[in-house]
Amino acid sequence: MPEQKKTIKDFSQLIALLKEKNVCKRTAVAWPEDAHTQEAVTRAAQEGFISPILVCSEETAEGYAGRHGFQSVIARTPEEAAQKAVGLVREKQADVLMKGFLNTDVLLRAILDKEVGILPKDTVLTHITVAKLPEYHKLLFFTDAAVIPAPTDKQRREQVRYVVDFCHAFQIDCPRVSLIHCSEKVDERHFPYTASYATLREEGENGAFGSCLIDGPLDLKTSCSPEAMSVKRIDSPIGGDADALIFPDIEAGNLFYKAVTLFCRAETAAVLQGTMAPVVLPSRGDTVESKLYSLALASLISR
Repeated sequence: MPEQKKTIKDFSQLIALLKEKNVCKRTAVAWPEDAHTQEAVTRAAQEGFISPILVCSEETAEGYAGRHGFQSVIARTPEEAAQKAVGLVREKQADVLMKGFLNTDVLLRAILDKEVGILPKDTVLTHITVAKLPEYHKLLFFTDAAVIPAPTDKQRREQVRYVVDFCHAFQIDCPRVSLIHCSEKVDERHFPYTASYATLREEGENGAFGSCLIDGPLDLKTSCSPEAMSVKRIDSPIGGDADALIFPDIEAGNLFYKAVTLFCRAETAAVLQGTMAPVVLPSRGDTVESKLYSLALASLISR
């Protein structure tokens, strides 16, 4: 019998898996002019799963990059750094793109440029987070907290596809994907998206997303609590044991992200998906650990 793969349940196991597989991804870092970005990049390089290419100021190239022996490309401004870093990905000289100390809109403008960007035509760009919450027994994936305001049916279908692929990369054989709503009832009048959940369930049953279980609408508590599901007498393949949550819109996803990081001290990693290479797009206020784990996530899913 083939050896059963061990599901990755926390970020230390993720980094261990990258080491075990000898993963090392060329990572273009756009404008790493702050201490947090530099520390995350240094730690990821020391762990061995990235080889940094710093698109940075001359001062950073001579100082930080020089001290650590990292490859560097000189840029005069954050805008130029974004364009050059995106160019490295487009030219297949980098496998991962990371945002440093520059505004998100600056990097997104370069990513979305129709002539020289890295979002293929008709591809859905979305944001996927994986979180380790102190009171949940495994990692929890969710989308979208940062990019798509109100997903269309096509965009939601791609969110499901991406998140199932992520779960498979974490060696979850048959991820349980919950389609989130404030209740378990379809309400086409007030919440039209709940009607499309039935189509996603059917597509999941027919193997459109590979091995997975999809159900919804379900609320957050019944998705992640067997007790809540039992009390409500809901019969669902999710079983109160969701691996992934598909939120109905950016407001729900963003509120959940902010709540679990602020009040639960959740550890998180997040990337943009749909681009030619995974994009690590942290907030400038994110912790070093979050940036490190995001680099690890991007390295795992990079092809």
